[in-house]
Amino acid sequence: MSNQSSTIVQRLWNYCNVLRDDGVSYGDYVEQLTYLLFLKMADEQVRQLGKASAIPDELGWPSLLQRDGDDLETHYRHILAELGAGSGLIPVIFRKAQNKIQDPAKLRRLISLIDEETWTGLDIDVKGEIYR
Repeated sequence: MSNQSSTIVQRLWNYCNVLRDDGVSYGDYVEQLTYLLFLKMADEQVRQLGKASAIPDELGWPSLLQRDGDDLETHYRHILAELGAGSGLIPVIFRKAQNKIQDPAKLRRLISLIDEETWTGLDIDVKGEIYR
């Protein structure tokens, strides 16, 4: 495993610790992180690569960064519900998505941690290591 992939894997385990501290089960870690990582990477595609976003601005990553507390939790649940409706690839990814992070402070912490990394710049090998 390369130094970059070791660092990323360690960061992801730190994210899992945040989830565990909130009572999220081991089996739900990947699902919960995937929703947030997808939103972050979709935003990076727009900001760094100039691609059009399939996610409306009001439901995108920056909308999470602007909120705290109960407002953040409510908005995140709204994002999951809205993105899971309709047809197409995005609704397939988010269909029946549920936020299992109960503490808004822990959700804020997780969002802040994920925001510190540029995920679309990672190579395929690192992404494979993350999944394992």
